Amino acid sequence: MEKTTKNQPLDAAPEETLPPKRKRATTQVRNPERTRAAILEAARREVAAKGLAGARIDVVARRAGTNKRMIYHYFGDKDALYLAVLEDAYRHIRHTERRLDLTRKPPAEGLRELALFTWHYFLDHPEFLSILATENLNKARYLRQSPTIAAMHSNFISELEDVLRRGSDAGEFRDGLDPIDVYLTIASLGAFYLSNRFTLSTIFQRDLTDPAELERWGQHIVSTLLAAVRPV
Repeated sequence: MEKTTKNQPLDAAPEETLPPKRKRATTQVRNPERTRAAILEAARREVAAKGLAGARIDVVARRAGTNKRMIYHYFGDKDALYLAVLEDAYRHIRHTERRLDLTRKPPAEGLRELALFTWHYFLDHPEFLSILATENLNKARYLRQSPTIAAMHSNFISELEDVLRRGSDAGEFRDGLDPIDVYLTIASLGAFYLSNRFTLSTIFQRDLTDPAELERWGQHIVSTLLAAVRPV
């Protein structure tokens, strides 16, 4: 008769050798591109809300789900992070703008689409104007240090110049239009309105934040622009 081991239940099944349990990962796989993008997004929000002087690295780290050491690893210091935010802001608008494909549009249609795109971009990305306002208070001291900012805009100006030249050749636009002047007309009509809408609403007793007013102003930008470029 087979003997039982001391303290072993009589009905115990034979002992089996089980594979060792896998340890659950306690740390996430590091994704440098995702981490860098999260830091930039958090920094953009912080700078837009508080400006450069008020922006805090610890707040950026918390929002990005990382730590200050990683921010310094990817960007160096607060000033370098701020410059990266500036470059990213301009890069995004220029990249999105390229979808208009201005060189393939009839001249007047191209200008109209550019004007409306710029207006709606400002509306949909209010942090863009806030960040630009911050850098203008710094008199572009940081932006001048960027090695990429000029090249980032050269293609856009070339495309706009092509639109104006084709419009002039077709007799739709007057000769000698400067692409930078034309863009300043578009951008200033949008940026001034949005940057001053609350004070102007109070002064003139008209709600300039009303969606109908915003739509009307977008059409006003288009009509003002097209009137400005027509032959005299």
